[in-house]
Amino acid sequence: MGRWWFVGIWIVLANAWSSVQGYPSEDLVVTLPGQPKVEFRQYAGYVDVDVSHGRSLFYYFIEADKDPDQKPLALWLNGGPGCSSVGGGAFTELGPFYPHGDGRSLRRNRMSWNRASNLLFVESPAGVGWSYSNTTSDYNCGDASAANDMYLFMLKWYEKFPAFRTRELFLTGESYAGHYIPQLADALLNHNEASSDFKFNIKGVAIGNPLLRLDRDIPSTYEFFWSHGMISDEIGLAIMNECDFDDYVFASPHNVSLSCNRAISEANRIVGEYINNYDVILDVCYPSIVEQELRLKKMATKMSLGVDVCMTLERRFYFNLPEVQKALHANRTNLPYSWSMCSGILNYSESDGNIDILPILKRMVQNKIPVWVFSGDQDSVVPLMGSRTLVRELAHELKMDITVPYGAWFHKGQVGGWAIEYGNLLTFATVRGAAHMVPYAQPSRSLHLFSSFLRGRRLPNTTRLPIHD
Repeated sequence: MGRWWFVGIWIVLANAWSSVQGYPSEDLVVTLPGQPKVEFRQYAGYVDVDVSHGRSLFYYFIEADKDPDQKPLALWLNGGPGCSSVGGGAFTELGPFYPHGDGRSLRRNRMSWNRASNLLFVESPAGVGWSYSNTTSDYNCGDASAANDMYLFMLKWYEKFPAFRTRELFLTGESYAGHYIPQLADALLNHNEASSDFKFNIKGVAIGNPLLRLDRDIPSTYEFFWSHGMISDEIGLAIMNECDFDDYVFASPHNVSLSCNRAISEANRIVGEYINNYDVILDVCYPSIVEQELRLKKMATKMSLGVDVCMTLERRFYFNLPEVQKALHANRTNLPYSWSMCSGILNYSESDGNIDILPILKRMVQNKIPVWVFSGDQDSVVPLMGSRTLVRELAHELKMDITVPYGAWFHKGQVGGWAIEYGNLLTFATVRGAAHMVPYAQPSRSLHLFSSFLRGRRLPNTTRLPIHD
């Protein structure tokens, strides 16, 4: 009796504090099932971006671990297109909790990015995760509609959280968020130019392993395979000689020659199905074994190099527990399908993957918004080679000088990766030993990179620890 009385009092006090702070008390997440005790607050719920269509986006917001009123706001979006930022960023990569091996509880991520910032995750566009529309045609969407909905979301989210309207805003994400984040930033800049009242306080853009331009990103996959010994010289040379990637576009196989197709098919066959292309040094998870253990309430965690390779299955199991959805104020319309990391109902425009994002990044830099592109160096899906080349080409187009030469940066006395900076506004950095999902594979190094980005500090190019023979 006494325990529940205490919990009830705590809820009342928390709701009162939320109201005082201007936060929506109805979205306060009191606690998540199996959650370790924490001092920061969490909020989750919906923002209606089109009432007439019944289109709403689900969000999850986490306060900074300490001094949240003094720290900026960072938005994080995952890619896909059509994959969940709540499932990916929040509960697999950079949020404060990871699913436990039993699929029914959570464990702390001590390297969460909420040590440096308040964090906002959104399942976007509608049709992803618990975001939805009552108008089926809304699931036919693309880059333009996704950016516009996120723009509307941000305006309305600030109505829920007015204390953040003037707070510094950092826009971050990975993979296809190489499209989402720059195009959202572009929409926010358009708003700022047209508005004589409220303006978004954009302070930086950071995108990890981002899809930016196909003619560089696609061939770099096969360059990565070759350089990592995953395909032979013969196949690597055949792809280089037979494939004209300058004409490569999604959803149009007719522009690739038969000999190129043969070489690519052979490369993919040799790489095989037992490698995680998003992290080539990571072991793979065997779903049938893990799913059986989850159903039997056994610990299903499979570890490799300190990383839980089966976290995606554990997360899906956890998110589909009714008590978890209730705690998150999620699935308010009782969707006719279970939560999954990537949408099975979205019909996203394949041709939008062909859009060249560099002109938008150019606009960011010209508006004095720092842009960081970072790459996990074990990712073969959007490898560092293409991203590094594109950042260099953008710097040359902007006539930006190198302000920090390419070299190693350090974290805890070890090489954290390599980095180069152009014109004090454009940075490319690798994260050593990281995957496509950089914070998942290297949580400590990624937090260092993120903190440096927020503070406008260069990554340290020296180490204080002595090196002995």
